[in-house]
Amino acid sequence: MAVLIDQPSWPAHGTVWSHLVSDVSLAELHAFAEAAKIPPRSFDLDHYDVPAARYDDLVAAGALPATYRELVTRLRASGLRVSMRERRGR
Repeated sequence: MAVLIDQPSWPAHGTVWSHLVSDVSLAELHAFAEAAKIPPRSFDLDHYDVPAARYDDLVAAGALPATYRELVTRLRASGLRVSMRERRGR
C-alpha cells in the first residue's frame, strides 16, 4: 500500500502542482484524498492534482515523496495508469 506524491513542478493557475497517486487501487487513493480533504474535482482519471501549498501536509499525512519518473513507473506497474490515448478519447 502506497500513496505517492511527486515534487510540485507542473505550472498552472498561478502555482505549481503535484500528482498524488496510489500504486495499489483507486479506492486507496480516494480514501486518502477524502481524509486529506482534497476536493473530488482535483481527480483526473488516475491521479489527483494538488497545489504546492498542500505538499508538506500530504507527506505528513503519509504520502510518500517520489520522483515523477518513479511515480509513473509504479502507476503503470499497478495497472492504474490511464494512457494518453485514453485521455484524448474522453
